[in-house]
Amino acid sequence: MTPFLKIEGLSKAYHPARPVFANVSFGLERGEFVCIIGHSGCGKTTILNVLAGLDTATAGHVFMDGREVLGPSLERGVVFQGHALMPWLTVRKNIAFAVESRWPDWKAAQVNEHVEKYVALVGLSHAIDKKPSQLSGGMKQRVGIARAFAIQPKMLLLDEPFGALDALTRGTIQDELMAIVRQTQQTVFMITHDVDEAILLADRILLMSNGADTPAGYRPGGITEVVANPLPRDRTRAGLHHLPGYYELRNHIVDFLVSRAKAH
Repeated sequence: MTPFLKIEGLSKAYHPARPVFANVSFGLERGEFVCIIGHSGCGKTTILNVLAGLDTATAGHVFMDGREVLGPSLERGVVFQGHALMPWLTVRKNIAFAVESRWPDWKAAQVNEHVEKYVALVGLSHAIDKKPSQLSGGMKQRVGIARAFAIQPKMLLLDEPFGALDALTRGTIQDELMAIVRQTQQTVFMITHDVDEAILLADRILLMSNGADTPAGYRPGGITEVVANPLPRDRTRAGLHHLPGYYELRNHIVDFLVSRAKAH
């Protein structure tokens, strides 16, 4: 069967002889959560931007639900590390703006009911009429997540959305994200640098290497390995390190990042 998201032979080159990555191919099934891990500069964000329709590849194709991705679409929700909220609008109006773009024929009451539902999902009902300047960093990221889920995209693309947060806030939002994903059966592609975050959230983890000069010549970056997460899907952050197989999985990924992601 054809996967829900299909990436075929994706390459990106700013200099023709030295592509950042080349011949990247993988797929996501509907409802699957996939993380990609690799060092800075390997092209993770470029791949995500191509999936979002915000960038173009030098070669290759992306298909979602049987149609080629050729530009931005409300069928794909994106959450970046920076919250990207409009500072002059309240939480309610930031999310309503996206909802009205998705369903322009909805009446105001319907939009408002929908907005309130997704604000409640991320635990921010008490702050719904505050502006971004009145929110903490973690709260702003929750608004960004609520906005992405509120347009009910076919796929969610997350570019290190918790990277700038403190550990406690990060953990709380990870738990909230997991709960919402399980509730909505959302398909998710996420970039992270955090090995434990990938193990907690992902069904599969893509290990990506950097482009490098080798004795045989320049080697572009690419997907080096795809690791299936064998841990039970109902895993929790608190219980993760008690699960059989956790340390083997973590050590395998750390070993990749230390010894195989970059040529020495």
